Amino acid sequence: MDNMSLVKCGVFFTLGAILSFGLGFSCKITTLLIIATYLATGGWKFIWVVINTLPRDAKALKVLIKLKLVTKNHIQNNITIPMIFTKTAKKHPSKPCLVSEEGTLTFEEVENLSNQIANYFYQAGYRKGDVVALCFPENRIQYVCYWLGLAKIGVVAALINYNQRDIALSHSINAADSKAIIFTQDLSDALTDVASQIQNKVRFYCTGNMSPNQVLSTVMLQSELARSPTYPPPAVKVGYTEKLFYVFTSGTTGLPKAAIISHSRFYYMTVGATSLANMTENDVVYDTLPLYHTAGGVVGVGSMIVLGCTLVVRKKFSASRFWDDCIQNNCTAAQYIGEICRYLLATPAKPTDNQHKVRVMFGNGLKPEIWKMFQDRFGVKQMGEFYGATEGNCNTMNPDNTIGAVGFTTMIAPFLYPITLIRFNKDTGEYLRDRNGICIKAKPGEPGELVGKIVKGDALREFDGYVNRQATDKKVCPDVFKKGDLAFLTGDVLIMDTFGYFYFQDRTGDTFRWRGENVSTYEVESIISKHIQLKDSVVYGVEVKGLEGKAGMATIVDEHKTLDLLSLTKALQKSLPPYARPVFIRLASEVDTTGTHKLKKVDLAKEGFNPNIIKDHLYYLNSKTQQYEPLTVQVYNDICSGKIRL
Repeated sequence: MDNMSLVKCGVFFTLGAILSFGLGFSCKITTLLIIATYLATGGWKFIWVVINTLPRDAKALKVLIKLKLVTKNHIQNNITIPMIFTKTAKKHPSKPCLVSEEGTLTFEEVENLSNQIANYFYQAGYRKGDVVALCFPENRIQYVCYWLGLAKIGVVAALINYNQRDIALSHSINAADSKAIIFTQDLSDALTDVASQIQNKVRFYCTGNMSPNQVLSTVMLQSELARSPTYPPPAVKVGYTEKLFYVFTSGTTGLPKAAIISHSRFYYMTVGATSLANMTENDVVYDTLPLYHTAGGVVGVGSMIVLGCTLVVRKKFSASRFWDDCIQNNCTAAQYIGEICRYLLATPAKPTDNQHKVRVMFGNGLKPEIWKMFQDRFGVKQMGEFYGATEGNCNTMNPDNTIGAVGFTTMIAPFLYPITLIRFNKDTGEYLRDRNGICIKAKPGEPGELVGKIVKGDALREFDGYVNRQATDKKVCPDVFKKGDLAFLTGDVLIMDTFGYFYFQDRTGDTFRWRGENVSTYEVESIISKHIQLKDSVVYGVEVKGLEGKAGMATIVDEHKTLDLLSLTKALQKSLPPYARPVFIRLASEVDTTGTHKLKKVDLAKEGFNPNIIKDHLYYLNSKTQQYEPLTVQVYNDICSGKIRL
């Protein structure tokens, strides 16, 4: 309760005492007069909020209470995600569990395969706390079996982004302190390129056929697993709040960071999302999102593990096949990111648009401008837009189709789920505080950074953080709700309305979101600087009309016009995943700098990529040729109109 609320309570208590004891009014009359005074002095606004949000909050409270009770039980009995899956598999042994282009695995088959993986790696000497990196290109149904099997013996899987190359790839493997790498033959070349950069003496395990490789001394898993038993592996005591696996997230200051996903976090993210989306074990979920990410790999896979849903995965998203796949597999739920919805809307209308059974889609990044249009065309009744930083404690979801909202917080009893928006200085990034040193909360309609109170010992309010302790400390802010407390900083700017709904605005710091991925400007700048050597450069995100997120743009000072653009393109392709490569390049003869000789990133971002106002040479990355080509006024207009797809 804030100071203003305490003052109001004191005033009404005093008023009641005066009316009752001073003037002699009855208890009934005193109560009615206090209520009338409360309403007349603005209390009617709160009553209006209660009337509009009580059903929503009551549903969320029911989910929260359920999670609290289950969490208490799971902690006491050391229940883990593998144990939950084993229970689910026993309940639905013959039911399709994982479905893909490769075939179908039943729950019993997934249980058996994960047991074989667990037994093999246990016999190979891997023990609780060891880390094994998983490098699979695209989505494979065996992927889940590997991290699930490793988790059965307490081994932590590091889910590597298969788009990573060069420095980013070796960094991720090293950051997780990996002792082994499980990969498919498709990624053998990428791993060969970075083998000398890997710090530990790791063992390589290939899941398929592979040509002899002099650099990678590889164990071929297919034949080894065939001989491994399907019975449960040796029991290993693992706590509910201990590590399940690592997911890599782009930080504001550089290369990917290994975020810790605990068993408890996996469970409550899954149950929270699926409960608010009204999902049951009878649902069939269509998931084309990467399984190394939280959305596809936790919430999507979690619906299979915890609820017993059938999960249909695809190696890659296909707009033309999306609804046909859903019809063919009798899907009732599907996952999305904003780009998926936009791509689906861009396809020509056809009868199958409404012949599917998908009633709910859940994900993030759906633009308010196309929300209703999407639902009207494809007949999806509920869009479960959610917000959830991979490593954070601020997960929230839009449960009632409020267009544009990424989630909500209760305005009736905010202490039940302590997340809020705090004000900050846009120029310095410094958090604004009152005279007592407490962070100032943003008012409805005012932008602020989303934060979540950290409560030690509460599995739902803990901040698991990163493998790197320094990276963890940077995401924690003191004295947010009260003196002496700690809160997790999301790095995201949101706006809250009167009813407590949150609306995403932007990222803070030096990151931007593109193609459903967070891009670190520092990482991209490092690659460019390494190639161009002494030339100044800066990377930032720019808005493109009609597209979600921000496209990467690099401004390079090329005073004497000596930059070899073709050579730079090759360097970017070698070292950066496709989503992190700058979409636009600006070659400037000179650029204004700050007092510390840094390029003025904010001013450059405001100018965007418009050749009508920028006189420097501009280039865009042609998605077909994968080469940088001149960005003329006509090209600019075609990009803005959607004729040219980035």
